[in-house]
Formats: sequence, C-alpha cells, structure tokens
Amino acid sequence: MAFYTSLSGLQAAQTDLSTISHNLANVSTNGFKKSRSEFADVIASSVALNPTQAVGSGTVVKANRQQFSQGNLVQTQSSLDLAISGDGFFAVKPKLDGPAVNYTRNGAFLVDADRYVVDGQGGHLQAYPVDGSGAVVASGLGSAISLRLPATSGTPVATANVGLSVNLPAGGALPTAAAFDRFDPSSYNNSTQTTIYDAEGNAQTLTNYFRRETAAAGTPPTSDWSVYSFVGDTALTSGGTAAVTVTFDASGTLTAPTGPTPYDAFTPANSPTTQTIAIDFGTATTQLSAPFDVAARSQDGVAVGQLQGVTVDSAGLVKASFSDGKSQVLGKVALANFSNPSGLRQLGNSYWSSTGLSGEPVLGEANSNGFGGLLAGTIERSNVDITEELVGLIAAQRNFQANAKALDTDKQLSQTIFNLQ
Repeated sequence: MAFYTSLSGLQAAQTDLSTISHNLANVSTNGFKKSRSEFADVIASSVALNPTQAVGSGTVVKANRQQFSQGNLVQTQSSLDLAISGDGFFAVKPKLDGPAVNYTRNGAFLVDADRYVVDGQGGHLQAYPVDGSGAVVASGLGSAISLRLPATSGTPVATANVGLSVNLPAGGALPTAAAFDRFDPSSYNNSTQTTIYDAEGNAQTLTNYFRRETAAAGTPPTSDWSVYSFVGDTALTSGGTAAVTVTFDASGTLTAPTGPTPYDAFTPANSPTTQTIAIDFGTATTQLSAPFDVAARSQDGVAVGQLQGVTVDSAGLVKASFSDGKSQVLGKVALANFSNPSGLRQLGNSYWSSTGLSGEPVLGEANSNGFGGLLAGTIERSNVDITEELVGLIAAQRNFQANAKALDTDKQLSQTIFNLQ
C-alpha cells in the first residue's frame, strides 16, 4: 500500500513540476494565463472502520486550474495593439466564413492583405456593426462582423471645369525654337501644373504650356499666345486643334477667349473612362510687365480619401481617418466573458474555446455590464510571476524528492521482509 501511496505523490509532484515549467516557458507570451495544480487526498474508508485508524491512500490531481488575473500592461506604438483592463476576452474567428469563434486576451492585432484586422494567427477580430454616430445597431455573437478597414472614403467626381488665372510677362521674348515641343524648354515661355481627378478619383496632372506667338504690335498693340495642354502624356485638343490662342490688348487685358474653352474627350492614363474638361482663363488673366505668376487656380473634381490611420477609444469604438479630412466609424470591438473562465479549454496561441464548464459566452461592450475598458497602444503580457514560480518549483522538487525517498524506504522494508529466514 505504501508503494502506491508514494507513487501517487511522485505523480502529483511531477504534474506540479510540469505545470510550473509550462508557466515559466510562457513568461513572455502575450495574453498567457498561468495555471495552478490543485490536489486532493485519497481516503478509503468503510462503515466498520474506526475513524481514528483510517490511513490515507495518497493523492490525486483534482484540477489544473487556470488563473485569469491581469497581466502587466505594456505600451506600444501601434494603435491596433489592444489590451483589456479588467474582465473580458476578444472574440476572434479563425476563418472568415467559419462558424467557430475563439477567445483571447492577446490584443496584438494587425491588418492583413485584405484589410481585415487580424491577430498573429490570422483570426479576424469581431466587432459590433454601428451607425454613423457610433451607436451599436445589432448585438450578440451572431450579429458580430469581422472588422475591416476601408481603403478609401467618399465618392469620386471627375474634373469637368478648371479655372486658371495667370500673368504672362509682357516683356517675354519669342521662343527660339520654331515649333512647340514640351520636352524642349526653348520652345515655350512658361508652364504650370494643376492636379485634376479622373472618374475613379485618381489624381492626374494637367500641364499648360504658354508659348508667345507674336510680339506686342498694332494700334492698340496686341499680343497672341498659344496654350498647349497635356494630361499626363496625353495631349488635349479643342475642336481638333492642339493649341488654344489667347490674346491681350495694349493694357494687358485678356480679349480672347471670352469664356471657358471646352476640350475634346480624352482617356486619362490608368482609367477606363473618357473625360472632358473645360479651361477658363477668366478675366484675371493678364499680360503685364511682372514675371509669370499663377493668380488663381481651381478645379471641381473630387478625389477619394485614402486611409491614413485608425484609432480605438476606451469604449472599443474603431474610427478610420482619411486624407480628405473625413473620418468613418467602422464598428465597436465586441468583448466576451464567462461565468467560469477557468473552465475554458486551452487551444494554444493564447486561444480559448467555451465548454460546458465555462458556460456560454456573454457578449458585451467595453466599460459596461462588468466588462473592462480597452487600452489602445497597449499589450497585456503574461501574468506569470517568475519569483513565485521559482519558489513553487523548489517546493515541487522537494515534494518529488520526499516521495521518492518514501518509495525507496518502502522498497528497503519489503526487501528486509523478503530476506527473513
């Protein structure tokens, strides 16, 4: 009997050593929760046995219980690094279209190639859908969505009208080159660039080249200039003509054209949609003795806003900001909790799944109904205390040695009995 009693003690000490070793091995694992081995004594008794003469039969492992105390919180530089200050778990889906949902305290999230917010294992962070004001429109695990960042915001509008008011120098000489060539600076006097947008909201560069065709002459003296326009490498034409002529009177006032000049349809580079624009030089375009200068520039196209950043507040509300100055609320991070977290099944990678012992997940929002708050730019580290574990490791080692000694003593006693003659 003593043999099996000592053997159960050895097995218990070995289990304790394994548990402590596992804790120490994961001291740097984000979101890891340590475990504690719990034991119970074994007593074999009967009604006829005198209680004062009962002898125990060893020990058994009662539970290897997980400890869900808060780990240390460490600040980081990523706004998608999230930590729960208090109770709760992040809900993640290992597969985008899969029904399974796992739970984790490791909030080291990032953005994958499809712009989904995922953890290191590719699990999709679950969030509640919200309206424009940030109010949750559907709750519960079945209503949660995989959080995804949009690439752009807004509706693009192709540029149709360009306003360009410039001053052309009255003393400008005629170009030395006989014909215009945009790659030859000697074939034109001045140039300017304006950003316009195609139907997809992509930025295109409109370049206007100004070439003086005649010196000031006549009574009153006038002067003519040709304006050549390009969008990227595409030359624009107006009524099939490559250049638009602008004329000034003796006072430097624009006399022609008197209104917007429509250009023929063209297809911008990397765009499948044709586009037409009109350029209005306006009454503010002059020919004075001052240097070349752009007095006013405008266009009516609208670009889509490009994603520039994402923030998560303490309530879990996720907002994306864009280059056009707009922001968009994407969702609210869903948190889950359990009546008995120690009953969760460990899956590895700081993942847990619900079981009958843990109870069904209770979904909620940060800072409400007993759920903790969210900290952005923060990671929860392991809750393993190295000093405590090392002390426990020494105690478990002593327990193992003591039970081994008891086993050896039982062996010697048995051998003595066998040697009796």
